[in-house]
Amino acid sequence: MSSKLRVGVVGVGYLGKFHARIYADLPEVELVGVVDSDPATAEKIAADYRCQAYARPEDLIGKVDAVSVVVPTVYHLEVARPFLESGVHMLMEKPIAPTYEDGQKLVELAERSGVIFQVGHLERYNAGFMELVKRVGQPRFIEATRIGGFSERATDVDVVTDLMIHDIDIVMSLVGCPIRDLRAIGVPVLTEHVDIANARLEFENGAVADVTASRVSAKKQRRIRVFGRNSYHALDFADQQVEEVVAQPSPGGGRPEIRSERLTITPTPPLDAELADFVNTVRSGHRPLVDGRTGLEALRVALMVKEKIAACQP
Repeated sequence: MSSKLRVGVVGVGYLGKFHARIYADLPEVELVGVVDSDPATAEKIAADYRCQAYARPEDLIGKVDAVSVVVPTVYHLEVARPFLESGVHMLMEKPIAPTYEDGQKLVELAERSGVIFQVGHLERYNAGFMELVKRVGQPRFIEATRIGGFSERATDVDVVTDLMIHDIDIVMSLVGCPIRDLRAIGVPVLTEHVDIANARLEFENGAVADVTASRVSAKKQRRIRVFGRNSYHALDFADQQVEEVVAQPSPGGGRPEIRSERLTITPTPPLDAELADFVNTVRSGHRPLVDGRTGLEALRVALMVKEKIAACQP
């Protein structure tokens, strides 16, 4: 594929407008057009990035090779189906769908059409996490915390599918083993949905992960700690920095020596990296880092967490 990749963005609200900006800046991409349920928003973003505003998603079909879908989760299948059936490559923002059945339909549509179907699990492109993956061997215990203050941005979903699903995907990618047992608890605080939740995932290889997510906390924190047999790694997703602690054999025998190091990592905007990788994946035909099946599995586990929480409600 030598010419520019023609791309559109459906949904240019809080997150979608960043998709439009990044695509507009990529030299190998032509941002053809944007769509939004608010015509004024679409017109503004189109003017900002010198492309066309369209009234309906399907107006982009025939004009684009690939599309970002950044609409509320409940509309994912409805919006995506015409594109996938028309052979348009797609980056779908996470979660892949509101239900497992919808997610499965999306994956099957993409597979039948033979298109690239990538799910936007953004933290996989965090520079610190990408370095962490290279250094972590076989995790034995993982602790992930993703907490922050309340925002009106995503109150149509619960904290599990809004925030915790990031760490569910990350934990499963690190462990690489089926889940044996899952326990969870959570409560609504400011909305009718669960606003704070904790899940404990036990894997068939003996690894355990403790995952906490909150959108009603006074402070903001996005951290993961990974414990292996002779090592410990901690990542702050915000500053993308990793602390590495390794137990090394002592030259004189006896107890191992502990070596601690803060790794030098150049932070990069994860969304920029994700969209650039999506474009490269479409052009090369390679499998996405987070394909539809991977996104569907993250959703399946998130829904299991929600079921466990619901079973504990009075």
